[in-house]
Amino acid sequence: MVTAHERRVAAVVTAVGALAFVVLAAALVPWHPVPGGGPTTLPAADTILTPAQLARAHDYSAPARILGYVSLVVSLAVTCWLGFTRAGLRLVGRLPGWWWVKVVLGVAAFNLVGRLVTLPFAWVGYRRRVEYGLSTQAWPDWLRDVAVSWVVNVVGTGLVLLVVVGTARRWRTWWPAVAGGIAAVLVMLGSFVYPVVVEPLFNHFTPLADGSLRSGVLRLADEEGVHVDDVLEADASRRTTTLNAYVSGFGGTRRVVLYDNLVNDVPEDQVLSVVAHELGHARHDDVLTGSLLGAAGAVFGLGLLGLVLAGRREEPGAQRGRETPGNARRAWDPAVVPRVLALVAVAGLLASPVQNGISRRIETRADVDALLATRDPDAFVAVQRQLALRSLSDLATPAWSQFWFGSHPTTRERIAVAGWLSDQRAGR
Repeated sequence: MVTAHERRVAAVVTAVGALAFVVLAAALVPWHPVPGGGPTTLPAADTILTPAQLARAHDYSAPARILGYVSLVVSLAVTCWLGFTRAGLRLVGRLPGWWWVKVVLGVAAFNLVGRLVTLPFAWVGYRRRVEYGLSTQAWPDWLRDVAVSWVVNVVGTGLVLLVVVGTARRWRTWWPAVAGGIAAVLVMLGSFVYPVVVEPLFNHFTPLADGSLRSGVLRLADEEGVHVDDVLEADASRRTTTLNAYVSGFGGTRRVVLYDNLVNDVPEDQVLSVVAHELGHARHDDVLTGSLLGAAGAVFGLGLLGLVLAGRREEPGAQRGRETPGNARRAWDPAVVPRVLALVAVAGLLASPVQNGISRRIETRADVDALLATRDPDAFVAVQRQLALRSLSDLATPAWSQFWFGSHPTTRERIAVAGWLSDQRAGR
């Protein structure tokens, strides 16, 4: 039977995770990233792109958003059907093997169903990217990426579920605390090894070639006080025509990655503006910040999971490892897998505004760092135009969509910040 002690343990773990997240967010997130408060007005969209460019971007982006929303709704519907009805229980009940085999197979089956029901939407999205010139990838390579992403997701999710079920089988009362601690460690470890384990599954990386660009990158790194572990060029052009760069890892695996089409197709001063943005992330250890927040979030989530599952009582006489209507949703039973994954999906959607709101502030601080380091707002504005044009970004994205799903400031917001800082330096 569920005891009050089990609920208290879960409640304490939830409180510790929430407190850790709030303290870390207060200390590490730049809640006011623009000196002086920032701009209050945004430039008009037609001052950034031409009317023809705006129309083409809208023609692509508006249907793409709708397609994404429909795919999300379908995915959540199937996820909740499997997680909150007996369908998921029957699915796991048919799987063979020991408990840990059932957990892994349950994760794989659950994710496979989710992938298959959304595959038509993903296929339409891929075909539209090809049609609009955003993707250069042949369909067999695209399917290969879909399959690899599914495997990576199954491995990562399966590991976490093994921790949850395994600790619950060993520590019936204290499992939220034990699992929360292990999950936090796994989040930190995952961020550390991701660049050297997962990223090479999708792209080939080479050191940025010697030349004026590399010299400029090293100069910027020196001026910003950033130790550069590596600056790499990714062969992204075999998949996409869009421009991008990012920083990943921390410690010995931290590296700045530039898409090869950014390096080859964009003027050097604009590339350096993008590099300065990424160096800003490295300077502030933003990947580490995200990992710490993720670790605290994992503890909080495991505590909440313990509270939710503690709300269900076992049938009298239920035996560990046996599926019965009353105990099949307890954390120690492999049949809990669909419910946990459904809860994670719903919680992830509800937490998106918080996660993306934090991300937007971190990205804005990196923009500010880039503008201050390069002292070249014209190059910054020019490359923002290029990024919007090459990715067919809709400059009229609905405010609610940006609030809920936008991980970066909009193009108009970023250009407004550049103008604001220029005016501040000029004393206007």
